[in-house]
Amino acid sequence: MNTRFLDWIWHVRGSLALAPGQSVDDAFDRLDPLFHQAGTSHDRTTDTLIFRKKDQAAQDRMSVFDGGILRIERDVAGLMLRYHLTSRALLFCFLAPLLFLGFAQATVILPKIFEPAAETKPKKPEVAKPPKKLNPIDAALGAPAPDPPKKDKKPGEDDKKPSPTPGYIFAGIFAALYVIGRILESRRVKRLFRKSLLDA
Repeated sequence: MNTRFLDWIWHVRGSLALAPGQSVDDAFDRLDPLFHQAGTSHDRTTDTLIFRKKDQAAQDRMSVFDGGILRIERDVAGLMLRYHLTSRALLFCFLAPLLFLGFAQATVILPKIFEPAAETKPKKPEVAKPPKKLNPIDAALGAPAPDPPKKDKKPGEDDKKPSPTPGYIFAGIFAALYVIGRILESRRVKRLFRKSLLDA
């Protein structure tokens, strides 16, 4: 199975044109401060920079990414920066809705599986309880008659059935987080690279 059809879920790819006359060394020198953050290590060759992040701080502007490759290649229009970044956070936000949908379906299906087994148990015959008599002194004082005995409730009669709604809500929240994060992080990292390359 070709994972290329699935890796877009947590992989972010893109490209940027370097400024006219900008060299490979100058471009990497401008990008270099982005990879001098706590928890970040990187290796640089002539035209490629590979970085990895572990326990990255929230203040890191690329904290959502766990690693990636930046490569500068010559194109028809000139030098191009091509990047390929990976993010476990995006993968988690993609898988979380599936997990919560599974929980929601389980709350619907499991009670249907176990309810028939409970109904097959032999029912005990109901014994009528005699009504309580009013004490003669209470009756003489005009006290009201006691309430008739309440019928015994069936087991589980008052038990609330588990609702799938919380599962659907959490699935919706994480699905929204994934869509928003996937779009925003892709645009944000591109702006970050462009700003680093073009700022004087």
